[in-house]
Amino acid sequence: MLRGRAFKFGDNISTDDITPGRWFHLRSNLPELAKHLLEDVNPDFVSQVKPGDFIVAGRNFGLGSSREHAAVIIKMAGVSAIVAKSVARIFFRNAINVGLPVLICDSDKIEDGDELEVDLKGGKVKNVTTGSELTSGKFPEVMLSIIDEGGLIPYIKKHKDFDIS
Repeated sequence: MLRGRAFKFGDNISTDDITPGRWFHLRSNLPELAKHLLEDVNPDFVSQVKPGDFIVAGRNFGLGSSREHAAVIIKMAGVSAIVAKSVARIFFRNAINVGLPVLICDSDKIEDGDELEVDLKGGKVKNVTTGSELTSGKFPEVMLSIIDEGGLIPYIKKHKDFDIS
């Protein structure tokens, strides 16, 4: 069970919003790049986010280029999961590959600052603040295992293969 505070964003948050292009020269220094996470959308995000918190978004989160750095620095900031109406396919894949869960559900019932509990195995997002519960798709076991291991590379190093039986 994951628990944390919601940081609410709107629709069409691009990888340029997540990792502003003017800082792309820092891609070999991820801790420094992470200091600029979402700064053009919410300048206070990095100073306010705490380990375990959630990014909550509308439609099409992570659209744009296939910058793996976007998902990596979100995870580095301590975000435990992303909850959104929809995400770009390449962003979804990059997020899972780095061990960052993405849950798809109707995020309209979540407000900035709400306390959330997320059950990845059950595919549930409970808004502790309001008492409402949202359903997202359940993660396949192999995807949960990748997330549990911290991403695809640690998973492959440990298991040497995919066991999807």
